[in-house]
Formats: sequence, structure tokens, C-alpha cells
Amino acid sequence: MKPAIVVDHVTKRYRLGALKHETMLRDVIVNALRRRARREERFVKALDDVTFEVARGEVVGIIGRNGAGKSTLLKVLSKITYPTSGRVRVHGRVASLIEVGTGFHDELTGRENIYLNGSILGMKKREIDARLDQIVEFAGVAPFIDTPIKRYSSGMRLRLGFAVAAHMDPDVLFVDEVLAVGDAEFQKKCLNAMDDLRSGGRTVLFVSHNMAAIESLCARTLWIDAGRIRRDGATVDVITDYLQTFSEGQRTGYDLASIETRGGDGSIRFTRIEFYDAQGNPSALFRTGEPLRARMYYEALHSVKDPRFMLRIYSELGTLVTSVSTWQSDHLIREVPPGRGWVEVEIPEVPMLPSRYYGSLSITTRGASFDVLDHVLTIDVEASGAYGGRGMHSSYGLVHTPARWTHGLDAPAQREAEG
Repeated sequence: MKPAIVVDHVTKRYRLGALKHETMLRDVIVNALRRRARREERFVKALDDVTFEVARGEVVGIIGRNGAGKSTLLKVLSKITYPTSGRVRVHGRVASLIEVGTGFHDELTGRENIYLNGSILGMKKREIDARLDQIVEFAGVAPFIDTPIKRYSSGMRLRLGFAVAAHMDPDVLFVDEVLAVGDAEFQKKCLNAMDDLRSGGRTVLFVSHNMAAIESLCARTLWIDAGRIRRDGATVDVITDYLQTFSEGQRTGYDLASIETRGGDGSIRFTRIEFYDAQGNPSALFRTGEPLRARMYYEALHSVKDPRFMLRIYSELGTLVTSVSTWQSDHLIREVPPGRGWVEVEIPEVPMLPSRYYGSLSITTRGASFDVLDHVLTIDVEASGAYGGRGMHSSYGLVHTPARWTHGLDAPAQREAEG
């Protein structure tokens, strides 16, 4: 079967520097001399020899850092811009949601823009008529549907844009960061809509920084880095490698020995803490529902009886989210001899939802403190697909709470359902 998308050695170059409108002979001469003097510095490659294929009905995620070339790739595929070299082929009717309100005319109403976009996609008026109510309901803009788009908020424009793209029955859908602007309820709608498209055999390319959404929707993911495809493969494997690069650029361990602002009598003190992921690799970034391991090194000046090691985790606003300690876990350490050692704690499933958290450490015993370090480290948590890709948004709170639901009908409703 012919693939839905073919990208064949595509390169896209952009000229550096602002292009000015030259109205005088002096400007033409000066700018020409400047271009000649800095000719080798005038271009940058947004895409660099990119090649891949996407089968019909495949939903493929695209991840990468800001500026990696993800949006440029979708614009090339959507023919918003054209490649400098190489070829792209997209088979079937294409719908794109590249930017908020792409293709909208500000002076037209929401209703008129729906018909305009549908016409651009090649739909007949009767087809748009049949889907109009669904689009308006999905977007949640019914009270404003006859209001000019220029008076819509960015969120309203986004909702309407996605609703149009998803309901116009495209063969291929390109989606770029649609989850970045909408609220949690709208994000859920988007994910369900893209899941329906996948079930209906549509082809979807989905750019997002939401790793949980990528993992939930896409079996395959492309990781783009500096305009090149760094990895193309199974989503879980690609995301793991991608997130590891964040850890490489951040602090995976903290030197605690030199910190002077600390409490306790100093009989035993922390000297260092290191974080590791489930595979035992140093890490500074963790994912909801996946393991976190921390090793805390200490030095005791003399024998210390019954030390209790504790890690407290706080939100960015200073709210205590959770604490773990040897005493809480009933891991009793009767005595620590003089010298150096370490304790290690593993949290099998990180409960925190995506955000940045702060950590405090302490070594205490009943009625005394040996070492107290407040807010000396950070823990960054990303979303994951560990719980089906739902409930992974900071608007749902600080922690994920696993829960089971059941559903039943009372007797009259049951008889009506069976009748």
C-alpha cells in the first residue's frame, strides 16, 4: 500500500537577519555589499536532510526541543512553506492545525470561518452543514458563533480551529502543540478526537511537548534535534532517550558538604545526594508513575544511635507534598559508626503531577536534630503514559491518586435500559 506521507531528503534553509524593503539606490548598494561580506553567515538549516515515511492510518508523534525544526517540518508538509531541497508527498485530503487560528479571516464570524475552512479543504456546503453543530459544540463557542473572529480570545480561536480540522474528515491531520493553549477539559477533548481519528484509519502527525499525550496516542515517535531526525522508533524508547538529554544538562547530584545554612548539632551530616532513574542512570527528570531512586551520602563524627533519614518534597509554592523517611518505612537503623556511609530510598511510582518540586533533607532522632537542610535541591516531574495518559496535568492538583470506578443503574432505569 502506498504510504500516506513521504519525506525524501528534505532540507529547509532560512536567511538570517531581517529583510528590509529597499526603496533607495543607496540601500540596494549597501545591503548588497553587506550580503557579499557575510555571505557564509546568512543561512541556517531548520531541516537538514530529513527522510521518513508514514503509513496510512498511522499516528506518529514528533518531539524535540524548541527550535529543533518540528514546526518547520509540519509547515513544509502542509505547503505553507516549501523545502529548499528534497521532496515531500502527502496523499489525501490534508487538514492542519499549525498555529492558533491558522487560516481564519479576522473580519469573518466563527460560522463564516467554518465554511471558509471547509471550502479550502474541498468540502461541499452540504457536508459542512451536516457537521456544523458538532463543530460548534466541540469548540464551545455557540454564544459567539456569529461574532467576528477578531473578538475571540486565543483559547476560543484554538478550540474552533481544532474543531474544524478534526471534523472535516481529513485523510491526513497535522497538529502542532494544540495542547499548549487549551485548558484541561479541552485537552481531553482533543486527545479523544485524535484517538477517534486513529480508530477511523486517519493519518496523524502530532507535535507536542506533552509526553503523556504522545505516549498515549502514538506507537511510533520521531525525535528531531537541530533539524535532523535523531531517532525514529517505538514511542516509549524514543521518549526515554529524549528525556535523558534533559538530565544530562541538569544537576543529577548535589554537593551538600559545603552548605553552611543548616540546622542540627552536626554529629552526622549529609555530604551529597544523587538521583537515578529505573535503569540506574543518573537523572534529574522523572515521570509520574515511574520510579525515582535517591542515594544520600553522609559522614558521622562519632557513633550515632537511632538516626532517622528523611526526604521532604515541596511544591513551588512551599506546600509539603509528601515525605519519606527510614522511620516511616520501618527501616530502623540502630546505630551508625564514625565515618562515611550512605542510605538509599526508592519511590516505586512517583505520585507527583508534572511540575518542579523542591526537596529538603534531615537526619534526626527522637527529640534531637543532627542535620537539617531546607530546599536544597529540585526535582522536575514530567507526564507519562503510566496511567493511560489521563490525569497528567498540573491543573488536576499536586499528586496522582489511583482510583477504581464502578457504575450501576437503579431498578427503574435498569428495566428501561433492558426494555
